[in-house]
Amino acid sequence: MTHKERPLDVVILAAGQGTRMKSALPKVLHPVAGRPMVAWAVKAAQELGARDIVVVTGHGAEQVEAALAASGVRFARQAQQLGTGNAFLVGAEALRHQGDADILVLYGDTPLLRPETLRALLADHRAHNSALTILTAELPDATGYGRILRDADGHVERIVEEKAATPEEKAVREFNSGVYVLDARAPELARRITNDNPAGEYYLTDLLELYRQEGAQVRAFKLHDPDEVMGANDRVQLAQAAAVLRRRINTAHMQAGVTLQDPSTIQIEDTVTLGRDVTLEPGVILRGQTRVADGVTIGAYSVVTDSVLEEGVIVKPHSVLEGAHVGKGSDVGPFARLRPGTVLEESVHIGNFVETKNARLAEGVKAGHLAYLGDVTIGAETNVGAGTIIANFDGVHKHQSTVGAGVFIGSNATLIAPRVIGDAAFIAAGSAVHADVPEGALAIARGKQRTLEGWSRRYWSGMHEGVRKKLPWLAGWLERQ
Repeated sequence: MTHKERPLDVVILAAGQGTRMKSALPKVLHPVAGRPMVAWAVKAAQELGARDIVVVTGHGAEQVEAALAASGVRFARQAQQLGTGNAFLVGAEALRHQGDADILVLYGDTPLLRPETLRALLADHRAHNSALTILTAELPDATGYGRILRDADGHVERIVEEKAATPEEKAVREFNSGVYVLDARAPELARRITNDNPAGEYYLTDLLELYRQEGAQVRAFKLHDPDEVMGANDRVQLAQAAAVLRRRINTAHMQAGVTLQDPSTIQIEDTVTLGRDVTLEPGVILRGQTRVADGVTIGAYSVVTDSVLEEGVIVKPHSVLEGAHVGKGSDVGPFARLRPGTVLEESVHIGNFVETKNARLAEGVKAGHLAYLGDVTIGAETNVGAGTIIANFDGVHKHQSTVGAGVFIGSNATLIAPRVIGDAAFIAAGSAVHADVPEGALAIARGKQRTLEGWSRRYWSGMHEGVRKKLPWLAGWLERQ
């Protein structure tokens, strides 16, 4: 097998505690643009076509492993935090195959590395038949990083850590990112790393000297954009990484035919899918497994999570959708809330301050304003009046109601679940419906109105004079009576 034909295995180091986050959540699980940080490394490895991916866990291992359980990766636990050399060895020994692959080392807290960068790194490693290729970059001030020191011919000679560097070495701008491609001998050499240093840890950087002692070729592959290897070690760096990823995601969508009216204010998570000719107004947030079809418009400051919007849907400003399915040609909002389990079929109208939950509305249903529709199925072309409430909860259990097609529900009606309302029925405004309504019937469920002539004059005339004086309009009205 030639060097170029070798398979690729990936070891992702994700065992650190990340104390600078000051969080109960393991550092690598802090979300960035819709994925935990460590999941970005997993995604990159999968896009490279890695044969085997092992994530080395330690601090918060159970949480990290649970978060990645569905991704198809495997795990190896570092029982004690003994340094990167030990963590790599733990991961490498857990690979399914030994001695026949190049091994890429990634980290759970560097979400900005592009797959195309890693492809170029791997191609360079294989093209030069290198034993170890280090991903490097340059900064005007590389303080905090290990420096790459080269010999007179420009070959990588060693890596010196910040604490051990001389003033001249600290002036070097090229730094070690910690990302490596290693040949198949790496696990064997890693067993020879010692912890003979002030920290008493096993450093993966010591592999460089071990390879050099064998006369193997060590190379550096220099990045043009040092931001790609920026780690997120605290909340400030986390926010900076998120900003970079948002720009990348937004740019990719615009290049694919999506209109972002103000990209700096729009947040689209990496897991979201958008069709062509979608328009996003300022302040829109799209999260989770949201899928937006062609020609959809989402109004300003709307938040859409785990929802499907079919062709031509209009979501008006300040609407919140979560776990909803909105059918072709429907419109929602402004200020509407669609909660999980909502299904709107084609050409449904949901207006301002309408809330739905576990509700299925058939084609042409209209609920224009100020309604709560929970645990209900509503038939085609039904009109839901302003202030309609489906009273679905009895304090212990939720109850399902069914409203037929072509029903007219008057304003401020309350349907006390579980109810069945037949096709073409009418519900009089202000009714509290506590019995089923047959097809084509009119239901009136409200108290009979009584009108008492002259009642207001008698009421106010009996009121204390001091109260009447505070209401000038009242004195004039009483005088006219």
